[in-house]
Amino acid sequence: MQYRFGAYELHVGRRELTRSGEPVAVEPQVFDLLVHLVRNHDRVLSKDDLIDGVWGGRIVSDSTLASRITAARKAIGDSGEAQSLIRTYPRKGIRFVGEILEGPALAATPSAGTRGRPSIAVLPFENLSNDREQDYFTDGMVAEIITGLSRIKWLFVISRNSTSIYRGRPVDIRAVGRDLGVRYVLEGSVQRSGDHVRVTGQLVDTETAVQVWAERYEGTLESIFALQDEMTMHVIGALEPTLRKAELERARRRRPDSLDAYDLYLRALPFAATAMPEDAEQALPLLEQAIGLEPEYAAAHGFIAWCHEQRYLRGGLQSDVRDVARHHAHIAIKVGSDDATALALGGFVVGALELDYETALQAIDRSLSLSPSLSLAFGFSSIIRAWRGDTRLAVEHGRMAIRLSPCDPLIYLPYVGLAYAHFFAGEFAEAASAATHAAAANPNFSVPRYLHAAAAFRLGKVTEAQASAAVLLRLQPGFTVSGLVAGNITAPGQMDPLANALLSVGLPA
Repeated sequence: MQYRFGAYELHVGRRELTRSGEPVAVEPQVFDLLVHLVRNHDRVLSKDDLIDGVWGGRIVSDSTLASRITAARKAIGDSGEAQSLIRTYPRKGIRFVGEILEGPALAATPSAGTRGRPSIAVLPFENLSNDREQDYFTDGMVAEIITGLSRIKWLFVISRNSTSIYRGRPVDIRAVGRDLGVRYVLEGSVQRSGDHVRVTGQLVDTETAVQVWAERYEGTLESIFALQDEMTMHVIGALEPTLRKAELERARRRRPDSLDAYDLYLRALPFAATAMPEDAEQALPLLEQAIGLEPEYAAAHGFIAWCHEQRYLRGGLQSDVRDVARHHAHIAIKVGSDDATALALGGFVVGALELDYETALQAIDRSLSLSPSLSLAFGFSSIIRAWRGDTRLAVEHGRMAIRLSPCDPLIYLPYVGLAYAHFFAGEFAEAASAATHAAAANPNFSVPRYLHAAAAFRLGKVTEAQASAAVLLRLQPGFTVSGLVAGNITAPGQMDPLANALLSVGLPA
């Protein structure tokens, strides 16, 4: 078994830790500690858990345990101050919090840089402002640049979520290129002081580590969108000097006029993207304020629709919640004809709540035509196409989403699409594997649990199926098979085998 997190891999069989393919020296106990933490990343491990799992219950002093944890952090580029991968929970224990790929998922690691197609990763920009609360603004700058670049059909763009693992760390540009399979890396900084903004950026060739382009932009807050557009255009020009004007214009898109609405939207995103009803409750007030200021803010309407879809399907199937979700989904599609994210979100919600797959896929396919590197759209496409019965294309789009964004926290979406598609195609081993990866990427999301339970049952692994069912009920205590069927996400002919398997596992009717 292999586990990957960022540039690191744990090769359990070979008992080896590597970074970008190069071995990292590590003591045996420290290696065992890392494996134990990664394998149990879905929970906080107490001192007793660690001693039982790593030392077999032998007596271990507090100082020895503390020194091994420190060594484990150091081996993977973490520290007690940063705690970006191994986090301490006072009076509870520690937990591995990095995004993990394991087993077959490692094959999804990209290698676009060697395939002739220009490819780029935008690293997290450094926030040079004194106010740490402005991190969200800096992240928003990066997201807007990525969105602009993603609209260029010939350019392969790695998702922002897949590059977030490099936040706050010194990076080896060549290693980033190998890890993400990209030819170029854009890095930079944002400094915001009052209404004044300074943005710096440099584009680096990952094969030679030579700086291709660098620039600094300064302006007032009111011109921030123009700064983002200008930076995006310069990056594209550096990558392909002969780029036609039409391709340059493709990266330009309409921005909301209100900076206040934009700020609210940025603050809502971390909650809106978890697919969890309780987080949706936190995102919705911010998003509703945003559209109050900008009534035609398409992406905000799209996230409002998705948040309500989450509240509907896993919050009691309340018809008024469904109606609100549908309302905002159609607004997102109508006013977001040039916004790939809005189209993907609106299309998915229409497909999920209305079973109007034609309208849903028209919107999602339009999204992909605008932004061919948008992994979110490929993930939604995989799910909708699986529900529609187009399992071959569902699998293709799910794999493409993973290829585009291998480290994305939203990677659970294409894995859910793959799990549905494989299950409906009778490929239960593949369905179980995809559901396992979806659950690992989003441990509190209930959908992968019932997909895994059904697939495991069809494979004759009843005990394993029942274990997944137990986790499902812990995450979603009110789950019933009849409630799932009533959600009406796919045709009865496809749903019946899934529902029957869940009933056979012993889940409530």
